[in-house]
Amino acid sequence: MKVVFKADVKGKGKAGEVKEISDGYARNFLLPRGLAVEASAAALNDIKNKAAAKAHHLEEERAAAQDIFDRIDGKAVTIHAKAGESGKLFGAVTAKEIAEEISKAFGVTLDKKKVSVPADIKAYGAYDVQVKLHTGMTANVKVMVTE
Repeated sequence: MKVVFKADVKGKGKAGEVKEISDGYARNFLLPRGLAVEASAAALNDIKNKAAAKAHHLEEERAAAQDIFDRIDGKAVTIHAKAGESGKLFGAVTAKEIAEEISKAFGVTLDKKKVSVPADIKAYGAYDVQVKLHTGMTANVKVMVTE
């Protein structure tokens, strides 16, 4: 019997796969537990539509990431911070502060988890920061920490 898996079943198949399974196993185990449905034309069409929708959403995410990449890659932002007489900052410049400054400066929405700070920024100066936007797409931004 051909079935479409709705959930991962160890040793048999992963969710979304279409496989030939013995009739007894399908009727007595998979179908009653809702782990699979019989591979009818409607079920196969549903899988095809879900795959197309997933591909479309991935393409939209990639296009949005490319737009942000074009806006911020190679640019610089300035962050003002207070420091003592020795030039050491009170605290550190965090990924959250950098993400907020980039968002304000370039009009984009950026999550702090996407900002990769190489080390703790605890002194005035220029630092290179990477922003991971999408798989294989990383923008470089220069962060200037000043008074």
